[in-house]
Amino acid sequence: MATATFNGVVIAQSDDIEIVEGNAYFPIASLDKTYVVPSGHSTHCPWKGNASYWDLEVNGERAGNAAWYYPEPKDGAEAVVGRVAFYPVVTVER
Repeated sequence: MATATFNGVVIAQSDDIEIVEGNAYFPIASLDKTYVVPSGHSTHCPWKGNASYWDLEVNGERAGNAAWYYPEPKDGAEAVVGRVAFYPVVTVER
């Protein structure tokens, strides 16, 4: 079981984790959307495609652009389809 926590609260938990480029990708369905705020930020990865971001807000603490996902990953990036990863401000334990 892998667990992602921010500010002392579990925000995602799953046995179904994909590791891509050293990042643990959780199923988006495992993310507790109570703590998610759309950020409007996006980036581009040459092989995965365009990433969208969420801020996380837990107990009054906000982490900007702390979670990202690929709404429409490129061919070859199937491992990230329907998944979310986190910047190091989120603690991931496997």
